[in-house]
Amino acid sequence: MERFEVKRGLIKTINSEGGLKSLADKHFENVNSAENQGFSASWGLMTGILAHYDEDGKLVVDVQQLKGIDLQNFLEKEGGREGAMESRKRWSAFLDESTGYNAKQRGDKAKENGKKVAKAKSGINMARKLMQLSSKVDDDMRAKAEEMIAEVEQKLEEGNATRALSLSDKINKMLEGK
Repeated sequence: MERFEVKRGLIKTINSEGGLKSLADKHFENVNSAENQGFSASWGLMTGILAHYDEDGKLVVDVQQLKGIDLQNFLEKEGGREGAMESRKRWSAFLDESTGYNAKQRGDKAKENGKKVAKAKSGINMARKLMQLSSKVDDDMRAKAEEMIAEVEQKLEEGNATRALSLSDKINKMLEGK
């Protein structure tokens, strides 16, 4: 399962134009409505595509592709390689339209998100080290920090790196007495 950043305001526009399913109809086959105003579909080597926008405004997709002998058979049949290239082209075009970002921009957003995740995790480690070393941290503050750390970990698990990072910054400011 993958999550992609979506350009601000795009979900509202897509929903006003028939929703994500309507967009999928332009790119894939066997498109059906699914949970969360999403869709399920297939095309070429993508045997199963499930997608929806989550409550944080991200595109969540799960794609099943041919593998092993099935992939080999697909590629070896008449027009198989062209079908594989067309699958990639359609997938990329769908992501461009459903996120509002091109491939390079999606990669940049993913890197940015990865940095936020790393900083939030580092913030958790620093907070725990501060609690261990500082004599100024009392039991109440330690309990509050651990509660906030649990919230940071939950936000990371949910894929909300921005919120996780801001919470980890708050924890460290609280522990440093700022």
